[in-house]
Amino acid sequence: MAELEPEPVVRDRLAYRLKRALLGPPLVTERLSQEKLSNPMALGVLASDCISSTAYGTEEMLRILVPVAGVAAFTLLMPVTGAILLVLLLLTLSYRDVVSVYTRTGGSYVVARENFGPRVAQIAAVALLVDYIVTVAVQTSAGTDALISLAHLTGDGYTGIDHLKLPITAGVVVLLMYGNLRGVREAGRAFATPAYLFMLAVAALLVVGLLRALDGGLPHADVRAHGAVPLGESGHGWLYGASLFMVLRAFANGGSSLTGLEAISNGVSAFRRPQGVNARRTLTAMSCVLGVMVFGVSALAHFTHAVPYTDGNPTVLAQEARLVFGGGWAGTAGLVYVQLATALILYTGANTPFTGFPFLASFVAEDRFLPRQLTRRGHRLAFSNGIICLTVVSLALLLVTRASVDKLVALYAIGVFTGFTMAGAGMTAHYWRRRESLWKTATNLAAAVVSALVVVIFAITKFTEGAWLVVVVFPLGVWALIRINRQYREEAAALENVPAFVSDRPHWRRHVVHVLVDSLDLATIKALQYAHELRPDEVRALHFVIDEPRARRLVARWDRSSGTTVPLELVDCPDRRLRHAVAGLAARTTADGTTALTLLIPRRTYSSPLGRLLHRGTAEEMARVLEQLPNVAVTILPFHVTTAMQRVRAGGAPRP
Repeated sequence: MAELEPEPVVRDRLAYRLKRALLGPPLVTERLSQEKLSNPMALGVLASDCISSTAYGTEEMLRILVPVAGVAAFTLLMPVTGAILLVLLLLTLSYRDVVSVYTRTGGSYVVARENFGPRVAQIAAVALLVDYIVTVAVQTSAGTDALISLAHLTGDGYTGIDHLKLPITAGVVVLLMYGNLRGVREAGRAFATPAYLFMLAVAALLVVGLLRALDGGLPHADVRAHGAVPLGESGHGWLYGASLFMVLRAFANGGSSLTGLEAISNGVSAFRRPQGVNARRTLTAMSCVLGVMVFGVSALAHFTHAVPYTDGNPTVLAQEARLVFGGGWAGTAGLVYVQLATALILYTGANTPFTGFPFLASFVAEDRFLPRQLTRRGHRLAFSNGIICLTVVSLALLLVTRASVDKLVALYAIGVFTGFTMAGAGMTAHYWRRRESLWKTATNLAAAVVSALVVVIFAITKFTEGAWLVVVVFPLGVWALIRINRQYREEAAALENVPAFVSDRPHWRRHVVHVLVDSLDLATIKALQYAHELRPDEVRALHFVIDEPRARRLVARWDRSSGTTVPLELVDCPDRRLRHAVAGLAARTTADGTTALTLLIPRRTYSSPLGRLLHRGTAEEMARVLEQLPNVAVTILPFHVTTAMQRVRAGGAPRP
């Protein structure tokens, strides 16, 4: 008996060794079911974006009202806040239905897709993707403002750290990327606590403020302080001299308080089972907390006259903390706690897109409207490609706007409320077709109509302040997603027309042929035909399992096909290190020293840059790993997809 050869040692590349050093050891696929969030953890992780908007929502309303209504703006603030809370109620009722009916990641995207079709759903996809990108920029910028405001209000002889705002903000974005690349569980532990610290800070602020108000009143801020926004003169009438247009602008700005409300529906698959019930409970708790906080911060601004500053510092919330807690060591301690908690929640609120964006992008990519690379989980089971894409675009946006919250808000609410509109409209269609509940139909219709009105108001009132960019990006984004989908569909039409296969019995010299199968298409059929032409003693079709649901679908289609003559075998690859798994199998096959192995790898080639961009090639990389093994030959069989597509367009039939 021949002596068995030891399995080869595949040397890891430098890039992988660095990744392992930074992120830790890889997680196997079985760990995925363990990477789920409990309700308290989910509230901290997914609600951070939503409740953190309390820190700047009221300020953004006052930034519009104070220059036109003067001190009367603080009175006008309360009915505008009430209107926003009414919108919050409608959206909460709508999204409770969303997370109950659609328990898979996607939120308004999956609602629109199921009720209006995939093409219309791309409006929701673009809205949510834009929302996530802007959210990262807004939240991190506002968090840095909180730190700068603390320096303004506590520093003696303050010299200014405003020039550090952009590098600090960019550094936080990179840190968030690193935390999320380590995986959901690690990110959850790090990002859940600040949400509760911020809730406690605002609760303390409101309780102390209420006690001081009952004990004789709260002090007023200096509304004419140097650097404050110009103070207008109040007029007469129920709008105190402000035009309806300006009130609508304030309402649109205040709508930023509701951003992040959709995060739970977009990340519902991250919950433990039963996912719909747990997501619904967490959403209700989050909305109640948000409503109390938004009303409380606006009420404090109403009584203290905390006024926005032109450069954003000190913030309205920081002024409220100074006025409510007063001077002395106790007051300073309260101010420091509120501002540090605010900075933390804003920074970690920017973590919500790092959870939602990759999930949504993978879901859209599964529908073939984004590149397939976004569906793959990385080293630590996170959707690494989506996380990196979000980071790069967010950093670019911060550079362009110089991390200005006021400029970024102009880009913010259109995407958010477009998503709200699609969710409400989709749920209205869902209940209307089923005639299940007139109440739910009416509630979702009201949520859709109100959200659409906010989109129109924001697009008109903020058009010249940057909203025009989003108005332009939306149709271009929808077009790009549909163009990607058309490319994938044309490729599928060219590749998946599998003919019946006929082959004589092999009669060549004894050896084994393995055909690596990624999908059942013409490229694979060509490889199988070539394998039989070699006349081996054995032909095996192997699929290394990276995605278990996809593997099961492939086996079912393989068994139904008339174009295959050998069974498809599944080879487990739990850590997704394909090169190592293939090399190990090849070594075991040839370990007796008398067996020759030919490994056939189909390679799909493309002429167009878009085709090459949407597909990655691993054949040459695999060949480099296996060339060191004795008795193993690797053959790469190219199949020109672009040529097959051209034949189909010309009315002919593609050939393997």
